[in-house]
Amino acid sequence: MDLIHSIIISIVEGLTEFIPVSSTGHMIITEKLLHIPDNDFTKMFTVAIQLGAILAVVVLYRKKFFDFKNIGFYKKLIIGVLPALVLGLLFSKKIDALLESTTTVATTLLLGGFVLIYIDKLFLQSPVNKSKETTYINALIIGFWQCLAMIPGVSRSAASIIGGMQQKLSRSAAAEFSFFLAVPTMLAATAYKLFKHYKEYGGFKQDEIQILALGNLVAFIVAILAIKFFIGFLKKHGFKFWGYYRITLGILLFILMYFGYIDK
Repeated sequence: MDLIHSIIISIVEGLTEFIPVSSTGHMIITEKLLHIPDNDFTKMFTVAIQLGAILAVVVLYRKKFFDFKNIGFYKKLIIGVLPALVLGLLFSKKIDALLESTTTVATTLLLGGFVLIYIDKLFLQSPVNKSKETTYINALIIGFWQCLAMIPGVSRSAASIIGGMQQKLSRSAAAEFSFFLAVPTMLAATAYKLFKHYKEYGGFKQDEIQILALGNLVAFIVAILAIKFFIGFLKKHGFKFWGYYRITLGILLFILMYFGYIDK
C-alpha cells in the first residue's frame, strides 16, 4: 500500500463510516478494485483509520464528550461497548477471515438493503418516542446490535441506529448515540490491532507510520463533513435511499465477481 492508496481508502472510510452502507465493506471493495495486497498491514489499516473518522465525533460533540459532570453518559458508553469487546476478542480470527471475502460483503449489502427498506416502513407504522433519552438497558441492547457489524457489509452505523430505534429512540437520538458508541468501540479495536501488529512485527516501519498518520488525518476531515450531512438527511428521508443503494451495489458486486473483474 502506498500513500495514494491510503488517501483513497481513507476518503472512502470518512464518507461511509456514519451512513448505513458499511465503511468496512466499501474499503474492502476499494482495495479489491485497486489491487492492493491483502496482507496483515492492509487489514490493520482498514481498522486503524476508522479512529480518525471516529475522532470527528469527539470534535463535533465535544461539549457532550467533555461534560465530566455527566457521569451517566460515560457509564452508558462503557456498558454499550462491552458486547463488542467480548465478542471481538472471542471471534477476532474469524472476523479477519471475513475481511478477505467480497462475497460476504456483497451478500450482506444486498440483504441489509432489504432490511433497511423494511425497517423504514416498520418505524413509520410504529412511531418512536422522540423525547426518550438513552437508558443503561438501551445502551447494552444497542451494544449487542452493534456487534452485527463484525460481519463485513452489515454496517456498524446501521446496526446501532436500528437498535436505538428498536428501543424507541428517535432517528436523530439513535444516530447520535451510535456516533458516541463508536468512539470507545473503535478506540479499543484500533488499539488492539496496533498492539497486535507491533507485537508480531516488532514495531512499525517509517513508511507504515506515515501511511497510518495520513490515513487518519484524511478520514478525520472527510468524516466531519459526512456527519453534518447524514444527520440532516436521516431526519428527512430515513433509511430507504440507503436500502436501495445497498441492493444496487450488492448486485453490481455479484456481476463483477461473475465476470472476473473483482476477486471473490
